[in-house]
Amino acid sequence: MGANKEKKVEYFSKLKQLLEEYKSVFIVGVDNVSSQQMHEIRKALRKDAVVLMGKNTMVRRALRGFIAENPDYEKLMPFVRGNVGFVFTNSDLKTIRNVILENKVAAPARAGAIAPGDVFVPAGNTGMEPGKTSFFQALGVPTKIARGTIEITTDVKILTKDQKVGPSEATLLNMLNISPFTYGLTVVQVYDDGQVFPSSILDITDEELVGHFVSAISTITQISLAAGYPTIPAVSHQIINNYKNILALSVATDYTFEGSEAIKDRIANPDAYAAAAPAAAASSAPAEEATAAAAEEEEESDDDMGFDLFG
Repeated sequence: MGANKEKKVEYFSKLKQLLEEYKSVFIVGVDNVSSQQMHEIRKALRKDAVVLMGKNTMVRRALRGFIAENPDYEKLMPFVRGNVGFVFTNSDLKTIRNVILENKVAAPARAGAIAPGDVFVPAGNTGMEPGKTSFFQALGVPTKIARGTIEITTDVKILTKDQKVGPSEATLLNMLNISPFTYGLTVVQVYDDGQVFPSSILDITDEELVGHFVSAISTITQISLAAGYPTIPAVSHQIINNYKNILALSVATDYTFEGSEAIKDRIANPDAYAAAAPAAAASSAPAEEATAAAAEEEEESDDDMGFDLFG
């Protein structure tokens, strides 16, 4: 009893130290993960993350004791159920998530297991003797006898995702040396700086975030302008729209202010401004021609000098 109590105290201390040292925690599912596979995962995460396992009752008891100091730890409580563990890290979350998920091993089908995906039996020669034809027929797998052996004529889906594997399906897949399942750690939830979210959030790119932000700002601006309620995104639009209204009022009446003088003058004397544009263009043309003529004359002068010297 004394030894168990010391182990619990040591575990509580270690869990608290890791929670304080690392800002991010992956809650991972460890169903069907062997001890050797866990060793490989720990080795792959070395220097970037720490893996901690423990009984759920002990973890929950420890977290309840830590909540008084940091209420955010309560957000972890709902996910401490089933066969789970913890991966603590301060590194890039997406990189660590990928390392966790990449470490998978193929496994044969076992009766009673849940299929993680659709499983197909491919067409082809099985090399089995004709006496086992009835076994294939019982599972609805079309076969024929070719050169004294059983041949599957077409691809057949034998299991659907989330379907429970029966003894017959498991036996058939093992007879055909098909290991359709892969097992490894799964990310249940991510805890980061007091926030809990699914790992799919890590797949959102910076461009998507900026796009969503811009879209939200645009929506707020439109609602603000329609309702006449001032908000920071809409202020600039409201100022410009009000200035346009004042400008239009000035043009329509005898009231003139500094900003409307030029516009009213253009409206009153359109010919003067229409004539000014071609005149400006015409005046610039002779200047360009004069510059080109001067450059040409200078070039000819240099050529003459060259002939005089070396002729």
